This record gives sequence, structure tokens and C-alpha cells, in this order.
Amino acid sequence: MKKTIGILAHVDAGKTTFSEQALYLTHAIRHLGRVDHQDAFLDDHPMERQRGITIFSGQAVLEIGGNTVYWLDTPGHVDFSAEMERALSVMDAAVLVVSAAEGIQSHTETLWQLLQAYRVPTFVFLNKCDREGADPDGVLRAMAKRFSPAMLDCRAWQQTGEPDPALLEAVASLDDRLLESFLADSLDPEAWKEALRGMIRARQVFPVMAGSALLGEGVDTFLRLLDDLTVTAYDPAAPLAGTVCRVRRDERGTRLCFVKLTGGTLRVKDSLPLADGPVKINELRIYHGEKYRAAQQAEAGDIVAIPGLGALRPGDVIGGAERAAFHTEPMLAADVLCEKATPQQLMAALRVLEDEDPTLAVEQREGAVSVRIMGGMQLDILREELADRFRLDVSFGPRRVLYRETVAAPAIGIGHYEPLRHYAEVWLRLCPGEPGSGITFRSRCHVDDLALNWQRLIETHVFEKEHRGVLTGSPLTDVRVELLTGRSHPKHTEGGDFRQAVYRAIRQGLMGAENVLLEPLCGFELRVPAEQYGSLAAPLNALRAECGTPVFEGESVTVRGEAPYALFAPWQESFLMLTHGRGALRVWSSRYAPCHNAEEVIAAKGYNPLALLEDTPDSVFCSHGAGYNVPWDEVPAHAHCAWEE
Repeated sequence: MKKTIGILAHVDAGKTTFSEQALYLTHAIRHLGRVDHQDAFLDDHPMERQRGITIFSGQAVLEIGGNTVYWLDTPGHVDFSAEMERALSVMDAAVLVVSAAEGIQSHTETLWQLLQAYRVPTFVFLNKCDREGADPDGVLRAMAKRFSPAMLDCRAWQQTGEPDPALLEAVASLDDRLLESFLADSLDPEAWKEALRGMIRARQVFPVMAGSALLGEGVDTFLRLLDDLTVTAYDPAAPLAGTVCRVRRDERGTRLCFVKLTGGTLRVKDSLPLADGPVKINELRIYHGEKYRAAQQAEAGDIVAIPGLGALRPGDVIGGAERAAFHTEPMLAADVLCEKATPQQLMAALRVLEDEDPTLAVEQREGAVSVRIMGGMQLDILREELADRFRLDVSFGPRRVLYRETVAAPAIGIGHYEPLRHYAEVWLRLCPGEPGSGITFRSRCHVDDLALNWQRLIETHVFEKEHRGVLTGSPLTDVRVELLTGRSHPKHTEGGDFRQAVYRAIRQGLMGAENVLLEPLCGFELRVPAEQYGSLAAPLNALRAECGTPVFEGESVTVRGEAPYALFAPWQESFLMLTHGRGALRVWSSRYAPCHNAEEVIAAKGYNPLALLEDTPDSVFCSHGAGYNVPWDEVPAHAHCAWEE
């Protein structure tokens, strides 16, 4: 049986130390490394060893109970959440490491929410139980209250090798047949365990065990139970299917596409069916740390690295399923500054990094090169990567908030593209979409007016680029694009003509629309001593924070709420000073909402929607054999189509 098990934790909870023990106890490595000794097996990148944190997801191959386990060690720092989430998308089960000394930390709850979003069966290891002040019972109670009441205390089973009566009853109470057998004192241990496996798989229960990864206490028994209680059913004979979970480059610069096969068998010299046509597979690699072995074939359940495959990106799916939609989204951007390189050289290097981490969303506009980021630590890593891999000495401009734009009411946009021997006209209606829906598309155009193949091409062009709003040039979102009508020419229309018409139609519609500037809101949870609560009211009010009812627990109080990220982000350092280091604060990306100071932001940006030719709202018409430009506000009077509701 093949399994993919990932390990997640807040930074410094002991995740990589646990992984090191897991590899050592299963004989996957000969020597036990340590993070503080800079020789941990899966933290093999120099930057990881120097900083003592995981930055890039690492992969090892273990054998537990006769089963092959692909072990994924993921970053714990919030700035590298996107890297963690890409690994999360292919896990069969996850180990969430929580410090019994520090308790539920700021990033722990975010990890739990992502595990919930991906429906990943989850096991909990309460680590650092050897530390002074460790309180595994208290942490377990807190997790049951804040995460799920279905936390299943398996610590006695972990110690004795047999489930205790309380555990037997807790599981049996969730299944009528088991409960009947339990009450009749005729419970079948195998039936009970099989039911428990199903409950774990369905995320009805979450087994919790404890120990000390540094001392190796409890890790071996945890691994045995983890293996015993996880079951997969991959079919090597099924049609080929898989998910791309990461892209890397080896020491020679060869692009590697890591694919988790979820069905079928892939062999060297096979042709992999991709959207752009079949690609021949010349090599398959199974990675264990930074080393790999060549494989002649890979089967469902394997994670295999395939050199090449330039058309595939993280999240792409092989086999017809929809592309994975990731939840982690940067709220900040920064300009990349480099005096000793041309913009082309800088862009070429950043494109390589963007290929490996698509959330960077590298962009060159108005003479500046920018990247999207999660935080300051990510900028430090980017600086080092550009120096080490590309010999580029860069700095970064001030971090700025990423705004977005949408429309408040329907607006019709017309795009016409007709230089000599080209022709396309498109009418689109831009409608407000549901918050968080992004860009969606539907056609209301009859095939008698425009052939289906052109309609499908128009839909492709709607989604092939990130469209910009006209207030600040920020990305357009939460808009439903409706195709109303269009026209082609039997001789002169080419595919690229509709691309031009679609881009111009969207832009022309926005010029006359009721546009709305959106700003990112962050969710936050702060916990402070009860006597300090009163001092927070005024600052939170100044931050335009919307807070829920405070929850008092003993001598502390917890407040959850939402606030504009542009205001809240700079205040985070003030929070520590305000609470004299006694408070705890967790911040996460929440949603986009109408900007609280839109006029100020728009004025400061000084964006001219007519300045860039590639974002023009104007159209091109033809007269006497020559194309001529028509300004956006005059396009309706020149349009060839007509449309009525």
C-alpha cells in the first residue's frame, strides 16, 4: 500500500525534529540529524540550515509496516504557507504537530482550517512533553474547544499497545452497531478498528498522541498507529491521473515537475496526454531528500519527478479533473530593484522563481518589476535565491497592500478589432459577481449569431490573462462576464482577432461602469490578560476593526475580528508593545471588501487607464482598406452588431 503523509506545524513546534526521528526509526536514514546542528535530512537547502526553519517542502520515502510512505515535510512559517498548501493538496493523511509547552500557536489554527478545507484525515502529535511547563491535557482540551470536539485521546493506546475502555466506548458511540456490541460486551476488535479507520478517513475523529520528538519518546508508537489506521486504495490499472504538487530545478538547472499519481501507471517512453498535445516521458525520478533513484515506471500512489513538462504548473491535474484551487493568497506586493541588471535579466530570473511559486505573480508594468508576497521573511529568501542562483544583487521597495477592483452594477462593453484583413466584434456584459468568486463566464449568445467555436474561443480569452480595473490598475475580480453577441468574418477572422476584441470589450465596459475599489481585510484573533482588554478598545476602533463578542477564559480574554489589512498590518508591532509582550496575536487573510479610503488610494495611485496600449479600451475599425482607432466612448456608435434584452 502506498500513502502520502504530510507533517505540518507552527514554526518551532518540532516538526522537522519529528520527521528526523521518523526517518531514523524507519531506517530511511542512518544518522539522526538535528535542526540546531544544521544537519537535518529534509532541511537540505543551505538557507534552511542557516536559519533553522523549513522553507521548501521536502520529500522522503519510508517503509512502515510493509507500506511505502511518501513523507512530506512542509514549511511552518506563515510566509511560506503557499508552499505548504501545494503539498497539502496531495496528502492522504496529515500529522499536525502541536507544542505541549507553547500550546495552540498563531499559525496552528490556520493549518487546521486548511486541513479542513482539503478534507485531509488528521493525526495530532503533542510534542515537547518533556519540557518544563508542558501541559498536554490542557492543550488537548483547548484543541477540542477551538478545533473540534472529536479529538480522540489515544495516548493510553500509544503507551500500552491496546485501546483502553474509554477509547473503545468513545469510538463505539459513533456507530450504532458498534455501540450495541460494546454494551453487550461482544465488541469485535477488528470491526472496531475498521470502523475507526473509516471515521478518521471521513474526518469524524482526530487521533491525538503525545511525546517528545527531540528525545524520540512516543514517535515509534505514533508511527505504528498512524500506519495501522490509514488505508489507501490506489489502482495502477485505472486511467492515468495525477496532480502536480511542486516544480523545482536540480543542480544542473533541469526543470522537475513533481506529480502525485492518483490513478494508472506511467512508464518511461510513455506519452503523457497534456492539453497542448502528448509529451514523451524520457525519465522518472523518485526523490528521497536531495537524492533520487531512476525508475522505469511509477504507479498510482507514487510521487514522481518528471524532467521537462514545461506546460504543467503546481495545481494542474492530469486526467481531466479540474485544476486545484489554492486558498493561500498574498496581500502584499513589493518592487524588485536591481541596479546591475537589465529589466529583461531580472524578469528572466524572477520568471524561474515564479514557475516554482506561482503566487509570486511577477509583473512588469510602468517600468517597475514587482512580486506578490506573504511577508518580510519571504523577501529575505527571495533576495538570497536571486543572489545564489542568478548572481543578482537586489533590494526591494516598500511593501504595499494589494488592492482589487470590481463593478457595482451591470455594464456593457464592446470590442471591435478590424485592421486590414482582420475582423472580430464582441459584446460583453460585466455583472457584479459573488464575493470571492473571481472572474466567471457565461454565454447568452445564440449560435446563429456567432458560431460555437468562436464563443468557446472568447471564453478562453476571458480567462487567459489577469484583467485590470480602471481606477488603480488593480486586478479585476468578482465579475461575471456574459457574452451577449458577436460577429466574425468568413474570410478574415483569425483566433487572435477575438483576443483583441475581448480585451478591448472588457476595458471599454469598465470605462463606463460603476467601479468599486476593493481592499484586503485580515482576520485576527488576539489574546491578552483580562486587565489589558480595556486598553485595546481605542486602538481597534482606530483601525476600523469589526470585533466579535470577547470571550473571557480565566485571567485572559480572546477577541476575534476583521480589519483593513492596510491599517492593521503596521499595528502588529505596536500590539506587542501595548501588551508588554504578554499578548498573543494571530492574523490571516480574510476577504476583499470595498475600500475604506478609496478616494485617497485612487488619488495617490494617479492611474491613467488610457496610458497603456496593451490595456486600451479603444477599438479598431476599417475604412477604405485601412484600420483607424475609435476612442472608447465612441465605439457604440460605430459597432456593427446590435443587442436587445
